[in-house]
Amino acid sequence: MNSEKSHHRISWRTWSLVCMVVLAWIVISGRLIFLQYIGHRQFAKVVARQQMYKEKIPARPGDILDRNGRLLATTIVSNSLYVVPQRLEDQKNVKAICEVLHLDLPHFRNRLKQNREKLFLWVKRRLSEQELQAIRGLDLSDDAWGFRQEYRRQYPQGALAAHALGLRDIDGKGQGGLEEAFDHLICGQDGHRFLIRDAHGRVIEVRNDSREAARNGETLVVTLDSIIQLYTERQLQAIIQEWQPKSACAIVMDVKTGEVLAMASAPTFNLNHPEAISESAWKNTAIASIYEPGSTLKPFIVAAALEKGLLEKYEEFDCEQGEYRMGKRLLHDHHSYGMLSVTDILVKSSNIGMAKIGERLTNPGLYESVMAFGFGQKTGIQLPGELTGIVRPLSSWNIYSTGSIPMGQEIAVTPIQLITAHVALANQGKLLNPRLIRDQIDHNYFPRSEEEPAQVRPMISTPIVSPEVADWLVRVPMTETVERGTGRKAQLEGYTVFGKTGTAQKPDPKTGKYSSQLHVSSFICGAPANDPRVLVLVVVNEPSVGENHYGGTIAGPPAAEILKKTLMYQRVPFDKSGQQPLERTARRQRNALR
Repeated sequence: MNSEKSHHRISWRTWSLVCMVVLAWIVISGRLIFLQYIGHRQFAKVVARQQMYKEKIPARPGDILDRNGRLLATTIVSNSLYVVPQRLEDQKNVKAICEVLHLDLPHFRNRLKQNREKLFLWVKRRLSEQELQAIRGLDLSDDAWGFRQEYRRQYPQGALAAHALGLRDIDGKGQGGLEEAFDHLICGQDGHRFLIRDAHGRVIEVRNDSREAARNGETLVVTLDSIIQLYTERQLQAIIQEWQPKSACAIVMDVKTGEVLAMASAPTFNLNHPEAISESAWKNTAIASIYEPGSTLKPFIVAAALEKGLLEKYEEFDCEQGEYRMGKRLLHDHHSYGMLSVTDILVKSSNIGMAKIGERLTNPGLYESVMAFGFGQKTGIQLPGELTGIVRPLSSWNIYSTGSIPMGQEIAVTPIQLITAHVALANQGKLLNPRLIRDQIDHNYFPRSEEEPAQVRPMISTPIVSPEVADWLVRVPMTETVERGTGRKAQLEGYTVFGKTGTAQKPDPKTGKYSSQLHVSSFICGAPANDPRVLVLVVVNEPSVGENHYGGTIAGPPAAEILKKTLMYQRVPFDKSGQQPLERTARRQRNALR
């Protein structure tokens, strides 16, 4: 009986064990079948991904040329150093690398530790020739390091036109200026190829059948002229040295086309050394600073009143011997004037005379006028960071505004807005959009979407005032401003210069009231008056040396010097009789610059 029970238990245990073995065999067989037949494709893809590497083929960024083909920005090939953290174990080599490349040793060691399982780690990109030779002279294991060729942006002219050009960062992305504005054209389109690697990460095959070639970037031809730009920047540096302002800028513009021939801001920087750029130097004050224009706004108010028939060219106004009450406000002139003609109101820059013209226009007329000349809106200069300036809503204007706006207060403009508006007066009353791009050289077919706007903007011409009004303002009041008014220091031998000074008080940061010490001194001028070709604007922000901060004193002479050199360089004929031949004068000037 006991024997039968024991046999029964053994039999039950045996069958349980057999069942478990069979079940395990079924599970293992099922898994093998799944791996072999069902999961094969999935694992094959994983293996392929581990073996195949998609390598980017960088596109070469296009060049930037000035209007005469001079090279402003180009791209060269340089070497960048990488290491394989898994194989860089010798601490002596780590220390040697840091010494020749001037790297922080603890920081580099920490990076190696954090990436010790990786097969690739950048050490330093775009090495100089000296650094390149120093690395090659080290006794490093062949499989622990290597060079990769990358494109490096070069600016042959150094700091010339730095704010207008902008630069490209370590990854080739445009930062500021034209480099940023036209990055999608300049940078091109990267290509790629597939590489097959072994288990150690070494390339064993290059799959050229799936290769897509890079499309290099386009070359831009800009309206800037390197020679005129150089003239302009030299004058700005002279202003900085003599008057020690907070900042300064200058713009030179072609009257007939609206093309910007030069655009400079100070302080500036060297494009080839972005690591040394200070925060204050980065700002392009020609498009991104706003200030009250002061008397440089007055010609537009007179133009609007003449155009609307509210004013006669040879009409006279009583300037009240220097004091005039508008409501509760008492206006003053710098001198006690009696009867002044419209011309003399501009020549002598009478605030009282302008306030009386403002009363005729009324606030709605004044608002319409400043908006028509483009203030309070962007000019579309094709550069990032342009500001709109400030023109408050008409509903917030009052009787103070009626007197303030005509003298260039209660409104803030950018330098590019101001010179663009003055170009309209010099160009028969037609407002042009300023241009920085002259042409676009497409060396490779580069597809664009239909929604993408044209990159070379067409010249837009908008009539603001009649040619008769514009010509009279340029040839009479603005010319006499230079001949016998506040702009006398801007006179040139051989050319009839027209212009307007501006001396605007800035609000005191502590009190909010206009300061007697803080000024924006500006001057705009052009020539020849009978057929304007070039316009120059110089704006000096907060000169700190001397007591006389008038625009005609600080900004007038350098603006006239830029104008003179530009006209001579362009061989614009003299419009004054009794002057020496142009060719001889131009030759003498070119020799002096050498």
